[in-house]
Amino acid sequence: MTTRSVLLVAAAAASLASGALAQTFSKHPVVTPTPVWTELGPAPIDGVDYTGRVSAMACSPVDANVYFGAGADGGVWRTGDGGQSWTPLTDFMPTTAIGALAIDPGDPDVIYAGTGESNYANHSRYGLGLLRSTDGGDTWQQLAANVFSGRCFSNIVVDHANPDIVYASITRAGGFPELVAAKGHPGATGDLGVFKSLDQGVTWTRLTGIPNLSTTSLAMDPANSSILYAGVGRIFGASGNGVYRSTNGGATWTLLGGGLPSGSSVGRITVAVAPSNPNRVYALLTNPSSSFGSGASTLGGYRSNNGGATWVNVSPGSIQSSYGWYLSVVSVHPTDPDTVFMGGLTLSRSINAGASWSTVTPPHVDLHALAWDAAGRLLVGDDGGVQRSTDLGSSWIPRNDGLGLIQFYAGLSTHPTQDLVFYGGTQDNGTNRRTTSGQSWDHIFGGDGGWTQVDQANPARVFVEFQGVGNLYLSSDGGSSFGYSGSGLAGRNAFLPPFLIDPTNSNRMYYGSHYISRSTNGGASWSAISGDLTTGSGAIRSLAIAPSDSSVLWAATNDGNVAISTNSGVSWNIVRSGNPGWPRVTRELFIHPERPLSAWLAVAAFGTDQILHTSDGGASWTPRDGDLPDIPVNTVAAIPNSPLQLFAGTDDGLYLSIDNGVHWKRYGTKLPRVPVIDIRLQLERGRLIVATQGRGVWSATLTLRPATLLPG
Repeated sequence: MTTRSVLLVAAAAASLASGALAQTFSKHPVVTPTPVWTELGPAPIDGVDYTGRVSAMACSPVDANVYFGAGADGGVWRTGDGGQSWTPLTDFMPTTAIGALAIDPGDPDVIYAGTGESNYANHSRYGLGLLRSTDGGDTWQQLAANVFSGRCFSNIVVDHANPDIVYASITRAGGFPELVAAKGHPGATGDLGVFKSLDQGVTWTRLTGIPNLSTTSLAMDPANSSILYAGVGRIFGASGNGVYRSTNGGATWTLLGGGLPSGSSVGRITVAVAPSNPNRVYALLTNPSSSFGSGASTLGGYRSNNGGATWVNVSPGSIQSSYGWYLSVVSVHPTDPDTVFMGGLTLSRSINAGASWSTVTPPHVDLHALAWDAAGRLLVGDDGGVQRSTDLGSSWIPRNDGLGLIQFYAGLSTHPTQDLVFYGGTQDNGTNRRTTSGQSWDHIFGGDGGWTQVDQANPARVFVEFQGVGNLYLSSDGGSSFGYSGSGLAGRNAFLPPFLIDPTNSNRMYYGSHYISRSTNGGASWSAISGDLTTGSGAIRSLAIAPSDSSVLWAATNDGNVAISTNSGVSWNIVRSGNPGWPRVTRELFIHPERPLSAWLAVAAFGTDQILHTSDGGASWTPRDGDLPDIPVNTVAAIPNSPLQLFAGTDDGLYLSIDNGVHWKRYGTKLPRVPVIDIRLQLERGRLIVATQGRGVWSATLTLRPATLLPG
């Protein structure tokens, strides 16, 4: 964007942010050339002390108060006071999706961060290479993007005898079906397995002798750096799955047996070597996944006393529920090889080499990282952030103050009169409410929080949901208490179904499963009003009501359809098919505030038109992504003055076009390069709000001339 002011349109009466009525637009408002961005949090959520998913951790080998934590989509963070406060380090690197962290054991200023989160969820995004810091995390360099982009790091191991040598294990990006999280990245189907660098990560060679399959863990012998163990663990099972050992620095590999399962009956694998006894090796094996949330239970925990030659089953029990593809951790005490932790949904501890186990789960379930600080304290990274224990897991304290990693879903809502009030659903941290300034949010509802809606005529009425169809709840007191509001809802769902309140009649509501349901009594009951809008197996992931004519509805499905109704949802016309994107709930549709048949569509995929516009109800579509970089666009918003201005919420932050999509610039320099999943325009308040997956909610100023605020 240029340094001069840019013409913008202003709004008159109600807020576009929560689905308000049509507004009258002036010709002379102004957007701030360099917007002032404010981080709104939460960091962490009040009352529960949770933040977003921590996918990797590493601790300084010499300073017990220095840790590094990585958000699944929130980048690398550092604490120098044992987790009492945190500083983001990689907000402006090309990606904030992180899968692995490692510190050079001989030089704690050298830190490696492998991008791309290898936990296989639909939101476990692709990576863009390796990040390396040589000054303790103050500055970073992107390396090997041409080698690894589109895939994910599961582990990084630095040779303790020669720090120039670095190993990495690489997996596919996640999702159901496989590779959904890669969003069509051209490198998504590139080489997998174990890679080796001889120059601290600058150049890499894929090691042969190990299958070209997702390699979910990598460990090194603490006494002999030529001995490596790799867990090849494609989550759907593969004939090459198993634990492999190399005794010559990766030149050759041997599939280990001796009582250890391998092959297509095995899914994800995690392996760890005892730091104090290189002959003691542990492995956690998962059953293959058959579908999302199905099949991937714990196959067994295994122990070897002779460097992997033979194994015995020391199973910790069912610690991964049915989604071990998403969570699998193993760690051995730094000085006691008999004390081992295995985890997934829950965490189990054995102090007798696996002969018996105790449950020592931290306050938040879903574990992704285990680490030990220089004082021997155990740290856990999970879907709620970082927890620390000084007594081997018997008790825990959260270490999340200032750690802003929350992953919001689309469906953020605002209050019609109170600037400070927001509602939003988050990944595995429920629905949260902001009512005061700063980064303080209250946890008001559980599960995976999804779409929210505030009744603009009576803002004490707030609707929230959790994952699955029909899990809709209503509060009549602004979110303090809730009652069930999903009677009659059914069908296939996009994990978190979208729903809307009609801005002209708050008793009329719409809800998307694989068909549209309507309520005429404010959500007390629902009935189906449409047929299947999908191609036969998908679900509706986005809904929008035309602000100027509430009888015009738009819908998008996660199997590629876009549909429109001009009679309040009674009949529908599918106007686009084959539209790629994310399978979960989105805000990919934005309807012109004065023209109900004019709409913009965001496309969350590489190698396609990422923004499309129709002015004729979907009969024809025109690309509006101009010189926008080839990155997925998750959400779009428009201010239709002349020149027309578009905001694109991408996997790489927020972009603005002031010429109807011909040219694009990043909107400001202070918003992290993080996935933007939702945009809420509040022109009458002179601001826009973005919800991100990985760095919480942010707001930016839109400076408007006073004369542009026209009466309604």
